[in-house]
Amino acid sequence: MNLLSLEKELKENTYPGRGIVIGRSPDGKYAVTAYFIMGRSENSRNRIFVEEGEGIRTEAFDPSKLSDPSLIIYAPVRVLGNKMIVTNGDQTDTIYEMMDKQQTFEQALRTREFEPDGPNYTPRISGILHVERGNFNYAMSILKSDHGNPDSCNRFTFAYSDPIAGEGRFIHTYQCDGEPLPSFEGEPKPVAVLDDMDAFTDLLWQNLNESNKVSLFVRYIDIASGEYRTKIINKNK
Repeated sequence: MNLLSLEKELKENTYPGRGIVIGRSPDGKYAVTAYFIMGRSENSRNRIFVEEGEGIRTEAFDPSKLSDPSLIIYAPVRVLGNKMIVTNGDQTDTIYEMMDKQQTFEQALRTREFEPDGPNYTPRISGILHVERGNFNYAMSILKSDHGNPDSCNRFTFAYSDPIAGEGRFIHTYQCDGEPLPSFEGEPKPVAVLDDMDAFTDLLWQNLNESNKVSLFVRYIDIASGEYRTKIINKNK
């Protein structure tokens, strides 16, 4: 398989919106995930990632400038036992709560749809990583309007068993910048990931559009032990 360059994918797209990368490091040792957020409005750009338990949440950098928290303040990452959930909205909580009651990733997401922010109708993108006793698999999902028609929600789930070392998948909310913003199309993109967490973090952050990037989260999970390392970068400091 020809893997796409994340550097090229990000550098050539000024506004992919929010994005999730999940994969396996080339040495096979780590489950890799990254989540980034971008913003065009002052409200969207006024955010940072902060750690919360084993996950993270978004927070207003300057609370006095927060005009509408409904779609920008949420927990992008939560951990449920040996599962890590990463999403671009409050569906993180839906997945966590329903899986805690023995429902599946897909069942949880059938209760949700795209964001109510017409005319964009931003897709809800989600991922889940399952790391247990040396085994690793993951799934990704997108819920989006039917080509901008809010009367219909299209739901897609992509599952990856025994991911190949060095390969990841990249899904983001928007194809590119625009008015309205066009939703992501097709399957998650096959991309190369790196062994070096610091280098991978730098690759992502340096190639996100300087004007629009807001925050980045990266985590490497040791597949054998379940131990992990996390990096967070916030543009607002």
